[in-house]
Amino acid sequence: MRKIPALVLCLLLALPVAQARADSPSADRGAYLFALAGCGGCHTDEAHHGPALGGGTPIETPFGTFFGPNISPDPTYGIGSWSDADFIQALRQGLRPDGAHLFPAFPYPSFTLMTDADLLDLKAYIFAQAPVAQASRPHDVWVPFSWRWLQTFWRWMNFTPGPYQRDSAKGPVWNRGAYLVQAVAHCGECHTPRDLTGGLKTSLAYSGTADGPGGQKVANITPDKETGIGRWSRYQIAHFLGTGILPDGDVAGSLMGEVIKRSTSRLTDADRDAVATYLEGLAPITNSSAKAAQPGFD
Repeated sequence: MRKIPALVLCLLLALPVAQARADSPSADRGAYLFALAGCGGCHTDEAHHGPALGGGTPIETPFGTFFGPNISPDPTYGIGSWSDADFIQALRQGLRPDGAHLFPAFPYPSFTLMTDADLLDLKAYIFAQAPVAQASRPHDVWVPFSWRWLQTFWRWMNFTPGPYQRDSAKGPVWNRGAYLVQAVAHCGECHTPRDLTGGLKTSLAYSGTADGPGGQKVANITPDKETGIGRWSRYQIAHFLGTGILPDGDVAGSLMGEVIKRSTSRLTDADRDAVATYLEGLAPITNSSAKAAQPGFD
């Protein structure tokens, strides 16, 4: 019987361990996803110098004001007692560990598309942060919109659970861009008009709105040449996402400027190119209500 050299045997025995480590949740990968998803913007009250992930940021909607909750790893006031399954259920299904519905001011209709691996990486990063022993601020939402059980009906009309399914007719770069835009960065949550229920008008996806977060206008990012970004090159789109500089030399306005600072500027060049590739491939939609936000993502 032929003997296996000792070095080869050691390498073979190490393979399962190396594979297990490669596949285990990574706080470093989670930090990248955390930045792109903009989690800190909603879950840290920076205006009042609040602690990181301690909650308190107001999210104004036509139904009242929601406040980003404490998502620090504090087991009492945050999500420190959540299991991996609890975390995935919250972002994939929009349900708390006790089964109660989360309000869609938390963009789980987009996060549902994230892969389990990315969700667990995100959890690993959050759980590596300092716990904050601070109660979440109660939402200031009008009745009956404050009744969680009514979310059952909203979900029937507006929610399709994930995860993201690759389009085999498209290439890997386009699919990567689609995943980043639709799922992690949840761009449609701001750049798509909403109906009276607060659900996204998917037939007008990414075409901008005159009534975005805080009542601000949000730009049309479809490749429509008159009201969108159809005159931008792929390089200009990617460059803007990294620097905030518009093709005409101006800079992004306050809303998108914050998104660039917190999120898209931290993307790798490859991922910014993937996002640009996906946006270029969208169907152009004319939306005059978003035209005032041109020439950039104001």
